[in-house]
Amino acid sequence: MNLHADYAMTIDGRSVPGEATIDVINPATGEPFATAPDCSKAQLDAAVACAKRAFKTWRETPIVERQTMVAKAGDLLITHADEMARLFTREQGRPVEAAKQEIEGAGKWMKEVAQMSPPAHVSEDSDTQLIETRYVPLGVICAIAPWNFPVNLAMWKVAPALVAGNTMVLKPSPFTPLCTLKIGEMFRSAFPPGVLNVISGGDELGPMMTSHPGFAKISFTGSTATGKRVMESAAKDLKRITLELGGNDAAIVLPDVDLDVVAEKIFFSAFFNTAQICVATKRLYVHEAIYDGLRDRLAAIAGAAKVGDGAEQGTALGPIQNKRQYDRVMALLEDAKANQLTLIQGGEIRNNGGYFVPVTIVDNPPENSRVVQEEAFGPILPMLKFSDIDDVIDRANATDYGLGGTVWCGDPDKALRIARRLETGTVWVNQLLNLRPDTPFAGRKQSGFGVENGMDGLLEYMAPQAVYLAR
Repeated sequence: MNLHADYAMTIDGRSVPGEATIDVINPATGEPFATAPDCSKAQLDAAVACAKRAFKTWRETPIVERQTMVAKAGDLLITHADEMARLFTREQGRPVEAAKQEIEGAGKWMKEVAQMSPPAHVSEDSDTQLIETRYVPLGVICAIAPWNFPVNLAMWKVAPALVAGNTMVLKPSPFTPLCTLKIGEMFRSAFPPGVLNVISGGDELGPMMTSHPGFAKISFTGSTATGKRVMESAAKDLKRITLELGGNDAAIVLPDVDLDVVAEKIFFSAFFNTAQICVATKRLYVHEAIYDGLRDRLAAIAGAAKVGDGAEQGTALGPIQNKRQYDRVMALLEDAKANQLTLIQGGEIRNNGGYFVPVTIVDNPPENSRVVQEEAFGPILPMLKFSDIDDVIDRANATDYGLGGTVWCGDPDKALRIARRLETGTVWVNQLLNLRPDTPFAGRKQSGFGVENGMDGLLEYMAPQAVYLAR
């Protein structure tokens, strides 16, 4: 696979150039370094049409064969992870080793999903009748992946949808299209033509896809604001939807923890991928008895973490991925400064035109401040004191979001009692960012609609069909 060749879409198993192109920006420099195809309406129609044709055969392909092909695709990702990692870093910004880990992890994820099979249920099997419920594929899936984990979160959609017997048109973010286009090229050898089509384009392509009548379902990962527009668009012809949206996740730290043990873990849970994670710790509630000790430890870690170009040796945290998000994060910082909040920041950044933001801890801001109430999706972490468990649980739950949460506590039973009171789809206790292909991932409130991963996630790409047979 030539990573330096022209980037093309994959439609019906063939290489298709765009009728126009979009620039791809390196977030470490703020400058374009490549172009990607800008899919036209006619090319989208062609992708949907060939996916519909392929669906007729793919749905009848034995599931064991579909699983084998999905596993083969996972192997291809693992095999090419090294050579893809630097391309990933150039378009996404994350340090190279962490980029490689995402690509390899996505391949392993696909191999795990490839072992899953939908259930079948027999309600009656008697002399007079047979009643069975089986799960059948939906049709052509519209998959829209985000820029923060462009490979992994795309494969979260590809693997279960194809195992279930659907075909797909996949669109990466316009900010990070290149690795996904190369994966489309790579997977031409894994799947029959038309089963997985990969297209790219600017801001107009997403709405063009979600309003297209040829899709049976939309699977979207992105912001809550965009998710609401996707849901509105899907309502016009009652497409099924899965929406994995934003979060403002709270972590609660009890006074019986070993600060030297948990400080690094808490820092990682908040700032990995430059805090561009939907389930990152975004509000850190710390018991007043240990507040100063944890704050000082986190400040020391922030000061030692190198922020810079992910392609450079020793970089811990890369840039914000795109200018639009960079401006949002900087606006939150400016608001905090304007309101005279206390900011503890990491080392100075040599800014060469890239979208770099210093690691910032906001020291005990008011609960109603913007840095607490809004999802930063960047390296700004508000630390807040608490003294009462019931009060801090109420504060943690006082948000429109309900994606994830974390409890750090020396008493596992007490920690579980607190965890079960958090109004979130996922809760971690004394660990962080642990997601598995066999475990459902879902958001409550405005953090999402539907489920990804686990058997629940597989069945999101299928419909139950009850069959009654008279004997």
